[in-house]
Amino acid sequence: MPNQLRQKLQSRIDGKTKPLGSLGRLEHLALRLGLIQQSEQPSIQLPSLVVFAADHGAAAAGISAYPQDVTWQMVLNYLQGGAAVNVFARQAGWNLLVVDAGVKHDFGIMPGLLDRKIAPGTANYLHEPAMTPAQCTAALAAGRAIVADLAAQGCTLLGLGEMGIGNTAAASLLAHRLLGLPLADLVGRGTGLDDAGLARKTALLEQASLRCPENLNAFEALRQFGGFEIAMICGAMLEAAERRIAILVDGFIVTAALLVARGMAPAVVDACLYAHCSEERGHRLLLQHLQAEPLLDLGLRLGEGTGAALALPLVQAAAAFLAEMASFDAAGVSKQTAS
Repeated sequence: MPNQLRQKLQSRIDGKTKPLGSLGRLEHLALRLGLIQQSEQPSIQLPSLVVFAADHGAAAAGISAYPQDVTWQMVLNYLQGGAAVNVFARQAGWNLLVVDAGVKHDFGIMPGLLDRKIAPGTANYLHEPAMTPAQCTAALAAGRAIVADLAAQGCTLLGLGEMGIGNTAAASLLAHRLLGLPLADLVGRGTGLDDAGLARKTALLEQASLRCPENLNAFEALRQFGGFEIAMICGAMLEAAERRIAILVDGFIVTAALLVARGMAPAVVDACLYAHCSEERGHRLLLQHLQAEPLLDLGLRLGEGTGAALALPLVQAAAAFLAEMASFDAAGVSKQTAS
């Protein structure tokens, strides 16, 4: 069936009123959407961008240029509609959700905030596992449940974003342990570290990694070094893939979460589209490892899901041309003759 569907989709794409291949990568994107949704007419319904926020215990050690309070302050900014992801989501037509996965702040009951707090931040992975097994399992389940709810509402495209001071460090550790890439090639400036801060961050992460010298499977790597927001993103990806919801992967942190999800269920990558290549050091390496072709390369390094937000019109265009563009036969247009 997969090969038959691929052939039918390719035939539909080739039969549109255009020279063969003339829509370039949009044609490949349309094919991918059809294969993910298992449909000759894939559609983008209720595109939902979920931003998961959480704090990291290791942030107190100085792995970020910003204080930890910025996490909860940015959550309030999202809820007030003032962040970059809000602007881009409004422009593109995303259904934007903000999730407290484990922020070190008591928000109380706030309109627009999904309270899925596992704990007020993870433990400091420099000295102990970031999460207990029960916490990690609960975070994965919470991410799954959010996507299950979206699926019930008719969502066919999931965008994922994150906020958490220190989470580029966690992402670097996860990629280092799961792919074996040197930390020096993965650790970046995050929110804007200077040279001395970057050196300190790298040294601290080397120290954290040495705490667990043995090989780690995906779940154990996640619980040792991840964050609650990263774990919920993993769960969201796993659920989306099972439900044939296309996943629009954002930047470095979300891509690191994908490495974890892939370790748990390798087929999850078959549901993924890649929004952009960020400027965060290491992201290009992860995309190369995944053999991923990002839709955009704009020099972004903000996170939040901003790259995914910006890529939505391209995904919509791919689905729309497949659904709405006339075929040669229907339009009565002569096809290309052999040259």
